[in-house]
Amino acid sequence: MIARLSGTVVEVRAEELVVDVQGVGYLVAVPSSLVTAATVGESIVLSVSTVVREDAFLLYGFAESAQREAFELLRGVSRVGPKHAMALVSTLAVNALSSAITAGDTAALAKAPGIGKRSAERICLELKNKLPAHFSVSGSPGVSKRPADNDPLPLALARLGYRKSEIDRSMADPSVADYGDQPVEERLRACLRLLAQPG
Repeated sequence: MIARLSGTVVEVRAEELVVDVQGVGYLVAVPSSLVTAATVGESIVLSVSTVVREDAFLLYGFAESAQREAFELLRGVSRVGPKHAMALVSTLAVNALSSAITAGDTAALAKAPGIGKRSAERICLELKNKLPAHFSVSGSPGVSKRPADNDPLPLALARLGYRKSEIDRSMADPSVADYGDQPVEERLRACLRLLAQPG
């Protein structure tokens, strides 16, 4: 089984990356946040979940091991396969996913493409008491977390043409959630709203 890949991005697709590892190209399905942040030619390290079927050998890659763990727990739920598990971790950050499952918040889970009310209820029922404690760990109130080294948001903003000073200023604003608290798409929108303001 492949558990980790370290290589160079050679192709970015709609829901996948092709990662070159010493001359071998691996096709890896990844969350939407990684697709958004990925750049051809950049180095990347992925925590990988391998799914073996009779007709395929599939790789699912994540920027952090907690996201991979959440994916593997989700795809173990009845009638929730890898596609729906990936949709969930693309839509909700790990701690938000944990909170929704613990609270039985089916509406939050149903925001993920392909997840209906019954699937959300099944996820809450089967996983409520099986989530690792570290899934729900968050920063202490009033204490800013150190920016994560693998946060894709600064790169996404830089690709849109913003300077480092502008990126740092927008990310430091209280209205922008810390890495892991929200999907990168929501954090990106929050930064863009701030950067669009005059002065």
